[in-house]
Amino acid sequence: MTYHSIFRSDLFSGQTIIVTGGGSGIGRCTAHELAALGARVVLVGRNPEKLQATADEISADGGQVIWRTCDIRDEDKVRAMVAEVIAECGPIHGLVNNAGGQYPSPLAGINQKGFETVVRTNLVGGFLVAREVFNQSMNRTGGRIVNMLADMWGGMPGMGHSGAARAGMDNFTKTAAFEWAHAGVTVNAVAPGWIASSGMDTYDGAMQAIIPRLKDSVPLKRLGSEAEVSAAIVFLLSPAAAFINGASLRIDGGASLGSGAWPLPPAKNNAAFEGFHRAVTPEILKAKD
Repeated sequence: MTYHSIFRSDLFSGQTIIVTGGGSGIGRCTAHELAALGARVVLVGRNPEKLQATADEISADGGQVIWRTCDIRDEDKVRAMVAEVIAECGPIHGLVNNAGGQYPSPLAGINQKGFETVVRTNLVGGFLVAREVFNQSMNRTGGRIVNMLADMWGGMPGMGHSGAARAGMDNFTKTAAFEWAHAGVTVNAVAPGWIASSGMDTYDGAMQAIIPRLKDSVPLKRLGSEAEVSAAIVFLLSPAAAFINGASLRIDGGASLGSGAWPLPPAKNNAAFEGFHRAVTPEILKAKD
C-alpha cells in the first residue's frame, strides 16, 4: 500500500522539506505524505530510534528521506543542523515546524521550570528553526513555512503553558509572514483540535478517562485523523497557497465554536479522511472501543 493523498504525485518533486518532530504522530504522517508526493524529506527530532523507524518506513515505500537529531531549543545546534541539511541537500523549499510537547496540569501546579520548558519547546524552538531556515536559505530562494498551533482560542485549561506558547506561535506566524514575504516566503499555521494520534498515549492520570470522551464536544462527533491535518499542511506548502500568508487554519471539526449551552445532536455523514496507509489507532482509543 502507499499513501492515499488527494494531491498529484509529483507535487514536490525536486524539493527539500524539513519536518520537525517527524518521528511520530502528525509529523510522521506529514513526512510520509510529502515523500509520497516527491519531496526529499528531512526528519528532525531528539529521538534517533523514532526518526530511524519513520525513515525506514518512507524508504520502504519508495520515498527520499534523511534524518537529523537536534534539540530545537538549542540555538547553536539548530544553526548547525540547518547548515548541514543545506550542505547535503541544497536549498530548503519547505519547513513543517511541527515539533512540540506538553503535559497536563492546572496552572497552579506548574512550576517555573515546567512552564519555561514547554514554552521553549513549543515557541522558542519553532522560532529558532524558522529563523535559521530563512536566514540560511529561504531569504535567497523563497519557500513555505507551516507552524503548528493547537486549539487554544478560548484559553487552554489544563495546559496553560502550552496554550501560552501556541498563542505566541500564532503571533510569530503573523509577524514572520509580514517580514519575510519580500523574499517570496509565506508563513502560515495549522491549529489541530483533538486528533487520533500517538501523542494521546503519552498522557496518564485523569486524561486517560477524558480522551475517549473528547469526541462528544466536537460538532462532528468524532476525532480528527492525522491525514486530515497533513492534507492541510501539504496544501499550505503547495503552489496553490502562494497568496495565503499569515493565516492560522483550524482543523478541529468545529470544536472551537459555540458553547456547551447549545446541545449537539447526533452526527451523521461524518466519516474521516484516512489517507495514511500506516496510521495506527492510539491504544487509549482501542481500549474504549
